[in-house]
Formats: sequence, C-alpha cells, structure tokens
Amino acid sequence: MNRAVIVNAKRTPIGKKGGLLQSVEPHELVAPILQHLSSGIEGKIDDVILGNVVGPGGNVARLAALEAELPLTIPGVTIDRQCSAGLEAIRMASYFVQGGAGQCYIAGGVESTSTSPFPSRARFSPDKIGDPEMGIAAEYVAEKYSVSKKLQDEYALLSYNRSWEAFEQGYLKDELLPIEGKSQDEELLKKRKMDVLLQRAQPIFKKNGTVTVANSCGIHDGASAVLVMEETMALNHGFQPIFRFVDSEVTSIDPHYPGAAPIPAIQALLARNGLTIAEIDLIEINEAFSSKIVACAKELSIPYEKLNVLGGALTLGHPYGASGSMMITRLFYEVQRRADIQYVLAAMGSGGGIGSAILFKVVA
Repeated sequence: MNRAVIVNAKRTPIGKKGGLLQSVEPHELVAPILQHLSSGIEGKIDDVILGNVVGPGGNVARLAALEAELPLTIPGVTIDRQCSAGLEAIRMASYFVQGGAGQCYIAGGVESTSTSPFPSRARFSPDKIGDPEMGIAAEYVAEKYSVSKKLQDEYALLSYNRSWEAFEQGYLKDELLPIEGKSQDEELLKKRKMDVLLQRAQPIFKKNGTVTVANSCGIHDGASAVLVMEETMALNHGFQPIFRFVDSEVTSIDPHYPGAAPIPAIQALLARNGLTIAEIDLIEINEAFSSKIVACAKELSIPYEKLNVLGGALTLGHPYGASGSMMITRLFYEVQRRADIQYVLAAMGSGGGIGSAILFKVVA
C-alpha cells in the first residue's frame, strides 16, 4: 500500500465577516495558497480538493486552480461536509494516494462568509427529526453532558490566552501566507479583556442557557490547504514529510448534538488502531463552541495540556470549510517545534450530527 504524507501546509489570515477580507471572493482567497504549495511541482499535481460550505456554488476548486494559473490539466473538485469539509478534503486526498489513484494532491478548504450569496444556512436535518440552529444545538450538548457556563467560560479564557501567546511568540507566522497585503488575523489586531467579557456575556440562544457570544466562535473568512504526496515521490522531489496518514473515521449521531459528534469518531478511530488517548500527543478539535470542547474532553478524558494547545476558533474564528485544514496546518508546524511527538489527531463535529477524525503519525 502507498503511504500518504503531508509535506507542506499554509493558511491565509482569518478575517471577520464584513471585515479584513470582505471583498475577496473564495477562489481569489485560496489561489495564492495553491500557487505556494504547487511551486516547482505544478505538473505533478493530480487534483485540487477543496471544502466549501456557503458558496458561491459551482466548482470553487477548479475556479481557484485556474485563478492560480495551475496547469489546465488539473481538474479540481469541491466538496461539502459542512464544517468538516476541509478535513474531509485532506482525508480524501490521503486515501487517493494510499489507494494509488494519484500521487500528489492539494487539499483543504475555503470560506468567504462576507461574499456568500446565501441569506441563510442550509438545512441539516428534516423537520420530522429536528433541525436546530447551531447555538441551540450547543446548548443541548451543554445540557446532555452537564457542561456549566463556568466550565465553558474557563475553557474560552484558556483558549483566548493560548491564541494570544501563540501570536506573541510568533508561532502563527509559520502558518500564514499573506494575502491582499494582510498578514495578521483580524481578531488579533486588538486585545480584549476576555475575563470581563466572559463574566458579562449573557446567554443568547436560550433563556437561562449557558452559551454566550463570548464562549462561541464568530463568523469568518479564510482559506487553508496542505500538500499531500506519496512518500517515495515526496522524498524523490526533495520534500521532507512531516505527517504520515494512518487512518480516519466518520460517524454520525442525532443532529441535535453535533458538538458531541467527534466523540464516537475518535473512539472508533483509536479502537481500530489499538491506541488510547494517552498515546496521542496533540489533539485538535474545532472550537465552534466551548460546550463542544468541554464535553468532548470530558467524555474522552483528554487533558487540556494536549488539546488545542495554541488556541483556535473561539479566538481566531471559524471559516467553516477551511477550519479542518487550518487545524492540520497548525499541527504541522507545532510538531516541528516539539520533540518526541509520535501521534496527532484532528476532529470536527458538523451540522447534521456528523463527526470526523483523522490520525497522523509524525515522521521521525
């Protein structure tokens, strides 16, 4: 069996909806990343696989590949698994390499909520089952797993401090590819008194609830992608593999609890590979809501010391289809700053109750 490895990864700065990147169309947002990742190997790329959730429709990956002036022979395919779309793109590329369908893929995601033509979100579930808004669903997760506002706020503050520390240490620069003259995440342009904001914030989705604007992510624009190659090919072309794809899992649960969907996905993935949480060195779970992270950490016995160690979407933002790739990009650079890291894992919970998880081994 061929071995799929990740040899490069980048993301754009993240902008608020209507903010830093408000006029940049999705294909324009991701094209510079495609150019960067393909430099020197343009003719070797088999396909570009991108996740996209809020449009504008059509094949954004093909359009972006053309915008990036990649060879006309690269087709491009755009997928939608809601918030898991960017992670699914990397998962697909890894399996294509592993199965021999191709040897070189750019995979990731892009989202421009600012330019989206859709006035409302897509339907996640039929009425006969129930189709809650994500904020209400976060409240359901908090109730089911007994996650108090205090626990959610404590995690949100931890994540905020980690994001700022990562920024101040210069770690985020490694991930970033400047675009449109912008080289910094919009949410990091000004520091806030997050402890005060968390204390003052009131429930916004449910009366007497626990989910607030301060312990939830915002709506953002951004793009991210990684270069996935067959390992021998990568070495022959002078690339240093950082991650080797091991396995992945996608599961689904009741659409009322999408934040809990990573739980069975991670459990199944670890069980199939004979691993435990203790053997995973770094874990990323998308920070759509604090209730989601606290519930997953509690149910899976994940210590915060190895979970989202540089912060995440609660501070930086959540550009839906790009977020999964952004997590892999963050892990890609973080493992290079650390010693003795063997396994890393990334997971998402998506609208409709879908949980995705992907496992990589760090290449020594």
